[in-house]
Amino acid sequence: MLVIGLGNPYRGDDGVGPAVARAVADLALESVAVLEHSGEGAGLVEMWADRDTVILVDAVSSGETPGTVHRFDARETPIPVGLFHHSSHAFGVAEAVELGRALGRLPPRLLVYGVVGERFASGNGLTGAVEGAVSGVVDCIVRDVQAVARRTG
Repeated sequence: MLVIGLGNPYRGDDGVGPAVARAVADLALESVAVLEHSGEGAGLVEMWADRDTVILVDAVSSGETPGTVHRFDARETPIPVGLFHHSSHAFGVAEAVELGRALGRLPPRLLVYGVVGERFASGNGLTGAVEGAVSGVVDCIVRDVQAVARRTG
């Protein structure tokens, strides 16, 4: 299993993916690898190659209340491109998922968490609402890991 925290910790709330990744890594969950990635979509398809389960975490911009968490099962439904549009990359998470789908290279289980951010300008640190969402996302990922372990155990 692979958890990938996407984003740039030097761009405010865009650092939520790496923050979640670090918190998951600190738990040292059995059979779970954790990586941080800039969020550039073309590399994601290669990163998840040969993985049975992949969980992506990224900041999203939707106009909703900052700290709101979205969870998508990418095997079941396309990822809404509009949510992930704040990225500085022209080819982001939604595009990577759809490229993987078109190429038949999606992992058997692909979950995507999007945390609504408030501030994406240069600067360290998450806003309070987004910081507050980190532990909830980590708890959800732990539940996902446990559910997968029960199914495959």
